[in-house]
Amino acid sequence: MKKLGLDCVYLDISHKPVSFLAEHFPNIMTRCLELGIDISREPIPVVPAAHYTCGGIVTDLRARTNIPGLYAAGEASCTGFHGANRLASNSLLECLVFAEAAVKNILEQPRIDLPDIPEWDASRVVDPDEEIVISHNWDELRRFMWDYVGIVRTTKRLERAQNRIHLLAREIDEYYANFRVSHDLIELRNLVVTADLIVRCALLRRESRGLHFSRDYPETLQKAKNTRIKRSSRRAPYSEAKQNLDETRSVETTK
Repeated sequence: MKKLGLDCVYLDISHKPVSFLAEHFPNIMTRCLELGIDISREPIPVVPAAHYTCGGIVTDLRARTNIPGLYAAGEASCTGFHGANRLASNSLLECLVFAEAAVKNILEQPRIDLPDIPEWDASRVVDPDEEIVISHNWDELRRFMWDYVGIVRTTKRLERAQNRIHLLAREIDEYYANFRVSHDLIELRNLVVTADLIVRCALLRRESRGLHFSRDYPETLQKAKNTRIKRSSRRAPYSEAKQNLDETRSVETTK
């Protein structure tokens, strides 16, 4: 699909009778009909699911992270219990087990008085006059992550995604500084940060492993190691950021 620039491919099962489809694929048949697609007469447009990364926040056996008071469980966490192939059933069980472990540990902690937090100061911002900026950037981010940062990756596509992420980040920072904060704006900002981390780590991984297949580095290194990036005090241009990461990484860029 990426090579030919296709939006989808088609799955055709119209050679089977309607009774067979209704018996074996009732939910798919119903859902397709809701979308105006009769699978007994026409092919189904399909696209592969996109998995950008696997892993998450490192925790101990009590779901604790390295930040006091912050716990993680389920898809957001990286406990090591799911093994090499993380499936939905693994993460669901993991979520239940580690959620219970987190609750037990939280209840064991002494009660503390929370500090007084000042009210949010919105006196120097105004209501947004163009919500389309947020929705457009959201769609753009989703689109280029899908096209450039799927399972099969190339350095050129990752660099294009990185350049677009930097443009979006600057627009979002400007929007954040001048308009009232909304749920959608905060979520979009967090999505851009996450996308930036995914792309930066992918660029540093010069091998293919798991959910990351690079056409420029198709081989798998003999020993798997984590990718580590250092937090920057400012947002640097892509070329500068990559140079800094190459110079400061403390381990091999594998995962």
